[in-house]
Amino acid sequence: MAQIIIKDVTKRYANGFEALKGVSAEIVAGSFTVILGPSGAGKSTLLRTINGLETPTAGTIQVSEQIVSKATLQQVRSHVAMVFQHFNLVDRLSVMTNVLTGRLSHRSWLGSLLYLFQRCDLDIAHNALVRVGLTEKAWSRADRLSGGQQQRVGIARALAQQPRVILADEPVASLDPVTSEEIMGLLREICTRDGITIVVNLHQVELAKRFADRVIGLNEGLVVYDGPATGLDRATLSRIYRRNGDQVDEQLETMLAYA
Repeated sequence: MAQIIIKDVTKRYANGFEALKGVSAEIVAGSFTVILGPSGAGKSTLLRTINGLETPTAGTIQVSEQIVSKATLQQVRSHVAMVFQHFNLVDRLSVMTNVLTGRLSHRSWLGSLLYLFQRCDLDIAHNALVRVGLTEKAWSRADRLSGGQQQRVGIARALAQQPRVILADEPVASLDPVTSEEIMGLLREICTRDGITIVVNLHQVELAKRFADRVIGLNEGLVVYDGPATGLDRATLSRIYRRNGDQVDEQLETMLAYA
């Protein structure tokens, strides 16, 4: 059964730029999907439409049998967590408090405003930190952590939300190759062990090949590939990363040499 159904989604901005052009896809519950494509292909826009940060100009997004709309936004976001490229932590707060913000959707408006958490919230946050290997940093300020550790806090915050879906927008773009492998491995383990549906935007083809069940390739707002990671051969990568019609840039040629 599909966890996420994207049907004929178009996103056109006020300046006339069309970021998505009739995108359709179905993402199975418990799967690990990577969205690949060059900068400006529409990857982030697509991810943001899934949790309602962007509203499609046309088409629909359905998450766990709910159409994403203004009326359902709070319910959808309660079980769809985000992991961001630049971590989106509150630097001056402790690691534990940052993770606890993942519980805010489960608290009342007043409780959220005053950061009032229950004992069960602390237990959930602690368990999330155990999962990402950061219990010893629980009461450290977030800005004293390395980039890889900060991204682990971001993942722990997502886990604390107890989501059905985790959306990760370029989660390893600012990390070194070794740390990137670790973060992707952690997301893969969460998908496998918890059955949480994971959707990740990436630039790194080699990581998509290693960790994804399925790859959706976007180019200029269109789906140009939708299939297994094993299908990322030279011809497919050329379709995904080709710019300006038939132009192949130097970066693509280097990438294709290793396909």
